[in-house]
Amino acid sequence: MPRRRPPWVIRIARERIDILFQLADKEFLKHPERSHRYVELARRISKKYNLRIPRKWKRRFCKSCYRFLKPGYNCRIRLSKGKIHYHCLECGRIMRFPYIREKKIRRRNKIEYHTLKKRADEKIPISNNSTDRESRNQ
Repeated sequence: MPRRRPPWVIRIARERIDILFQLADKEFLKHPERSHRYVELARRISKKYNLRIPRKWKRRFCKSCYRFLKPGYNCRIRLSKGKIHYHCLECGRIMRFPYIREKKIRRRNKIEYHTLKKRADEKIPISNNSTDRESRNQ
């Protein structure tokens, strides 16, 4: 039976994946090849330690050519019928992701905001302690 990796190793691997994607995002305009290399390294780390790449970064690289995608520079994003279409301008692949979950979260937050606001607007009756004492004494 294979030995499990300690949690600190997995935590460090997750941090490195996040750092590499942040560097890829920051370096893309000056050195696009370097940012593509950072994506490659992050993918290797995730495969080696059997970790998922976070959803916010998973949508930032092409699943076909594994290039870092920067909207407006080497990818085009369109919305249609409950899906987000990412069109890679490097290889031409179109990736589709549903955005129903984001809609549900936004709707839930909106409802919670309005219920909290409504509760805050309601006037809470404040009892006057001095009148309560007088009525008890009589």
